Amino acid sequence: MSKPRVLIAGVQSGVGKTTLTLGILAALKRKGLKVQPFKVGPDYIDPSLHYHACNRKSHNLDSWMSSEEVIKHIFFKEIADADIAVIEGVMGLFDGARNEKIKGSSADIAIKLNTPVILVINAKGMAASCIALIKGFMDYEPRLNLKGVILNHAGSDYHKKYLKTRIEEELGIVVLGCLRANEKIKMPERYLGLLPAEENNQLGVSIDQMAKFVEEEIDLSSLLKIASNLDQIDNQVSLKKYPYIPVRIAVARDEAFTFYYQDNLNFLEELGAKLIYFSPMRDKHVPLADGLYLGGGFPEQYLSSLANNHSMIESVVRAHKNSLPIYAECGGYIYLCKNILDKNKKKWNGAGIIPYDVEITGGRAALGYVTAEARFDSILGKKGNLLKGHEFHYSQITNLKEESSAYIQVNRENKNEGYIDGNLLGSYLHLHFRSNPESAINYLRSCNN
Repeated sequence: MSKPRVLIAGVQSGVGKTTLTLGILAALKRKGLKVQPFKVGPDYIDPSLHYHACNRKSHNLDSWMSSEEVIKHIFFKEIADADIAVIEGVMGLFDGARNEKIKGSSADIAIKLNTPVILVINAKGMAASCIALIKGFMDYEPRLNLKGVILNHAGSDYHKKYLKTRIEEELGIVVLGCLRANEKIKMPERYLGLLPAEENNQLGVSIDQMAKFVEEEIDLSSLLKIASNLDQIDNQVSLKKYPYIPVRIAVARDEAFTFYYQDNLNFLEELGAKLIYFSPMRDKHVPLADGLYLGGGFPEQYLSSLANNHSMIESVVRAHKNSLPIYAECGGYIYLCKNILDKNKKKWNGAGIIPYDVEITGGRAALGYVTAEARFDSILGKKGNLLKGHEFHYSQITNLKEESSAYIQVNRENKNEGYIDGNLLGSYLHLHFRSNPESAINYLRSCNN
């Protein structure tokens, strides 16, 4: 398959690749193209922003959690009816899983999917050094197809002309744009990254401004040419056939619970689940279902609404007492705990079915990939099973009970983590279900009993 595709990468975090990606997605959509977005790595926020830029659900491509076959399956399935795929990178181009070379990086995904790369550079304060920097990225990994450059925060017209001319003449690589700083385009941030789409009331205006800026400053014709000039790639992926398990899963989804891998939801549906969405902030009870899935998000930003929705908390407690299978990740895990101490040291009641207290910390408590070993049989599988996932949170459990911990994190100094009680399992660990298919199957089977 030679479907047009391009990966937007940065030399490091903070160079503006998300803002540029949103502008490119929106600008290509305005040209009448069906643009399929993707995000490298385990990020939740950027994919939600992608959707608002091009009106197609974005999917994560993660080469640490997923096999090459899973990556290709997701990619080819989602681009089947699209005109072009735009993949946003993560961190710097070669930055991936700790101590695993380029595994998990944007470069790894670009190589596996034979995708040309556009490198975004913050050119502020650089002249010839910018050329040396680009050359280093071009030479570092021979398998990488680095085809274009976007210079962000370029200075004067002279600076822009000087850099573009020298880069193209000396390196033979296309400079697609030299962008000055644009104070009109600002994306609000919070501690886990950009402000989620669900909370940004000005997102539509910002994306429109980004699209106009891209149309004025970036050579989209050359970008499309780069995206289209590719070799064929084998799209024949053979994945194991999985059982069909028809169950109903209640999925928490509102401003407090937004962190779900889109492919997790798709995979559950492929396995037979009917997903019923509800709001723990506003609804009165959990919908009638065979299981409950509480994903991640920012419950700490909505503690008043969550704590004061007594009928919903009573409904969740009742579901647990009735042995409804409940799987909770990160934000959902926090919500189920007994007490939550916010960043101002005010205590709020959680659902209380996990006898832990949570403190929202002033700094990052965990970030990175995790391999976890199950300490007990659970709704996700057998004791001793290994699961691959990701953690990113600014909170911590203050009274962890080792005897009821769900996991041992085998690549985090054997740290105990999570909570298990009958048909309830909660932890900070975010799983990519298609990369841990047996865990998803076991969860649905527990809901089918």
